[in-house]
Amino acid sequence: MRSATRQWPAEGVARVPYWVYSDRGLFDEEQERVFRGPTWNFLCLEAELPKPNTYRTSTVGAMPVVVTRDNDGKLNAFENRCAHRGSLLCINERGETRDIVCVYHNWSYDLAGNLTAVAFRKGMGGKGGMLPDARPDENPPRKLKVETLCGLVFGTLDANAPPLESYLGPEIVKGIRRVMRAPVRVLGGYSQMLASNWKLYMENVKDSYHASLLHTFFTTFRLNRLSQKGGLVISESGGNHISYSLAADTGGKEYEQAGMRAAQEGFGLEAPEVLHHVDEYGDGVGLQILSVFPTFVLQQTRNSLAVRRLVTHGLEKTELVWTIFGFTDDDEAMTERRLQQANLIGPAGYISMEDGAAPGFVQRGVNTAADILSVVEMGGRGIKSDDTRVTEASVRGFWTFYRSQMGF
Repeated sequence: MRSATRQWPAEGVARVPYWVYSDRGLFDEEQERVFRGPTWNFLCLEAELPKPNTYRTSTVGAMPVVVTRDNDGKLNAFENRCAHRGSLLCINERGETRDIVCVYHNWSYDLAGNLTAVAFRKGMGGKGGMLPDARPDENPPRKLKVETLCGLVFGTLDANAPPLESYLGPEIVKGIRRVMRAPVRVLGGYSQMLASNWKLYMENVKDSYHASLLHTFFTTFRLNRLSQKGGLVISESGGNHISYSLAADTGGKEYEQAGMRAAQEGFGLEAPEVLHHVDEYGDGVGLQILSVFPTFVLQQTRNSLAVRRLVTHGLEKTELVWTIFGFTDDDEAMTERRLQQANLIGPAGYISMEDGAAPGFVQRGVNTAADILSVVEMGGRGIKSDDTRVTEASVRGFWTFYRSQMGF
């Protein structure tokens, strides 16, 4: 558990103590209070379970999880752990099966996570085996409550968690419905390891202020500048947010006049088609980043669509899993456009590669500064939605909800 001396600063969420990224006891407590608490964790896309008797592995924080579609088409999720000796039940990332058999000692489970058979339970030749009063299923894999929204599969271990749409809030539900306009077709995916605490990446996602400063590709090719019209939508809880900007650059020369590093002119692309954008939603929005506490991101960058989730492998080791998708009604040209624009994102993306590095820079900078506070005051000290992105309101919203879950 976290040290009893750890107290949140009196300034509230306008200040964040650096020990939140480096306290081992706090990390362990988060697994219980955040990930296994009354929160909804993104597990996968429904399209990753395309037919009955399929499964896909996922995580809730550090806990391995199996998501299945059973023979009746029902979605289930349960801990990826055998009730016998604790081995992983599913080693492969995905597959087809009518039952799940633990590779270690062949204990068998149905696709709802129920123990159905124990190999050699009655022994061999009248010897060995289990006693008649044995109860091998006393410590079964923990089961999750599952809900879906527009093809996104979420799960929670807490029976008292609110319904998914209530947890998200109406504006976030609207933002999800906007992007997830049709049945999904998975196009691919990748993952990367981040040398940082999971909260640093989620802060980065919610920080709309950094995007056109850190990502020089954004501003060089006028994809996202703070001079463009846009804004933030923050859920009532503070934990969920949307950042968006219109595709057109309506601002002028603010970056150039300020002499910012991000304002690089005179560059061109040998393959400019990577930026060709079709307004498929009809609202002029070229960028929308939506996050759900604790570790889910839904991204629209031009016509590149992806979901992201975090796996908390350790205090300073986080895996970022990307799944790239389109829609089943996409024509060949749109699918090709989405694949080309996937070069913008991911571990080596023209835009996203800096996001994999920046949290690590912070982690290295704060590990010896545990008792010092960061300043989170762009846009004031509140967490309200706004029509500007020159604000850290959604970062403060993250910490507001985090504090409520952790009892600070």
